[in-house]
Amino acid sequence: MAFILGSGSPRRLELLGQIGVVPDAVRPPDIDEDPLKAEQPRPYCNRITREKLGAVEAEHDDIVLCADTTVAVGRRILGKPADADEAAAFIKLLSGRRHRVITSVGVKRGDKIWQRDVVSTVKMKPVSKPELDAYLATGDWKGKAGGYGIQGPAGALIPWISGSFTGIVGLPLSETAGLLKGAGYPLYAAK
Repeated sequence: MAFILGSGSPRRLELLGQIGVVPDAVRPPDIDEDPLKAEQPRPYCNRITREKLGAVEAEHDDIVLCADTTVAVGRRILGKPADADEAAAFIKLLSGRRHRVITSVGVKRGDKIWQRDVVSTVKMKPVSKPELDAYLATGDWKGKAGGYGIQGPAGALIPWISGSFTGIVGLPLSETAGLLKGAGYPLYAAK
């Protein structure tokens, strides 16, 4: 039995390390992450996680973990910005309002899948033009849903959250630990 992380996210790898989990292999799946027409944020996030699980090569007894994090404003899905202009548009949209961060995490072993969705609420303070320009200049928006990561420079723009901090970062640890134990991963086993 091998444990495979189906993600290229350094944040997910770091979060797993916080609970003593080190993957035997890291295999980021290559799937189309475009939302379907009229797809809602939570079902979208759930579907993408399942598609990632199905796209990771693994032996039958291997444990595969995949996740997807989506930022949602109402019914609108904010993915990873293509460029600084789109990142600026996302931050302007989020400025001064609450939004949801949905992380769906899935674990697969053989034909069985365990999956949980964690929804957190995040408030971004009103962001001034100088703050926005300074944030964009950091480049921290690259590769991050909604154009920000709470664990980086954008953390200064977030005065309030309700939910899972690690879920907002990209992997809700409490739920992930439960899923791994359910799949038979020897979490917390004496080494």
